[in-house]
Amino acid sequence: MDIIRQVVVFDAADLHAESAFWAGMLDGHVFEDDRWHSVIDAAGQWRVGVQLAPGHVAPQWPDGNPQQVHLDLHVTDAKAAHDKAVALGARLLQGAPDLDAEEGHQVYADPAGHPFCLGWGQPSPERLAAFVAEHIGARTADKAGATANRRA
Repeated sequence: MDIIRQVVVFDAADLHAESAFWAGMLDGHVFEDDRWHSVIDAAGQWRVGVQLAPGHVAPQWPDGNPQQVHLDLHVTDAKAAHDKAVALGARLLQGAPDLDAEEGHQVYADPAGHPFCLGWGQPSPERLAAFVAEHIGARTADKAGATANRRA
């Protein structure tokens, strides 16, 4: 089975705020209908869906209402990503001790309250491909490396 698309779907009471936030984070566009919005990234890939949930209750990370989804975004510039997320309506839930550290992450909430992380310093596509080759096999690693290189 080949997976041809991965779409993260969020429930939200305010479709417009939620989809606009994720379109902004992904430098993308929103395609709307009454109960569903699709967020297409800058490369033209469908990445996020937002479905209308009028009774949506925001998660309270880490110990309150459970999170319904979690998304990690790996970035090259932590400060720029932080500024963009906050400008688009994210709230910082847990800050990193040092945004200038070689590796780290921060936890945020999007406009509907879904937690997500902005992380930096994680393995390069080449290091990830080598790890996969060592643990799973060269064929899978070659495919993962090719996919990562297309995204870079």
